[in-house]
Amino acid sequence: MKNKITIWLLASRPKTLPAAAAPVFVGTAVAYSTDDLNILAASIALICSLLIQIGTNFVNDLYDFIKGTDDENRVGPTRAIAAGWISPTQMKKAISLTFGTTFILGLFLVYHAGWIILLIGVFSIISGYAYTAGPYPLAYNGLGDIFVFMFFGVVATVGTYYVQALQFSQFALLASVPVGLLITNILVVNNYRDADQDKKKNKNTLAVKFGKPFSLFQYNISLLVSYVVPISIFILFDTSPYILLPLLSLPLAFKLILEIKSLEGEQLNKTLELTAKLSILFSFLFAIGITL
Repeated sequence: MKNKITIWLLASRPKTLPAAAAPVFVGTAVAYSTDDLNILAASIALICSLLIQIGTNFVNDLYDFIKGTDDENRVGPTRAIAAGWISPTQMKKAISLTFGTTFILGLFLVYHAGWIILLIGVFSIISGYAYTAGPYPLAYNGLGDIFVFMFFGVVATVGTYYVQALQFSQFALLASVPVGLLITNILVVNNYRDADQDKKKNKNTLAVKFGKPFSLFQYNISLLVSYVVPISIFILFDTSPYILLPLLSLPLAFKLILEIKSLEGEQLNKTLELTAKLSILFSFLFAIGITL
């Protein structure tokens, strides 16, 4: 039997957390490049982003179990409630604690940056819950990809910049695009892998709605756009060549393009992990390039 700390650590899905940190790093790099760096605001934004990711993971674990999506036929990583490690009641308390802590910490950012951050924070928390819960769960109606792109890409990156610079930035908005697309690709692989099982469970992801070939196209076009963005920034904003550092991750991207087409089922768990690593590596290189 696993101890409680290990159980809750696994339930938080630690492999997803670096992806939640990626937009904060990129947004902070943009703030640094404009001499608007605020370490305290950036640190709280990072903690809030991680907590929203954890809370969303907890909600996903709970409601996928309630809806019967997670069962003995699951090909992805083991889920805490389905495995009997955590009860639904315990998970509900953890969800309230996680999102409640996020809200309290976020109040500092509201005090510092204004009411717009309150709206963004509340909407982010509600959307994290609505991802798999509520009368119209986003993940079950083909809207999960949009949610991930918007909140773990655009909102997190631009919001991180805003709480430091206290103004909007076209640079930050453009920089958020590859961050969001590459994080969304993690979900694309997950849904591509689970399409057949999800269809039986009435979980209508884009892979179920439009088929696996669409998911492959979505995955590849997201990679293409992601690598075009640094080049576009280099041209449009007259930055240094350091902004092109993300191109160093292209070999991994090519490997993934070939891999996702040839694997299936549990074999795609490795592709899922590598896709997450690509999003982190790209964002890390992007943040360094922006800073330099």
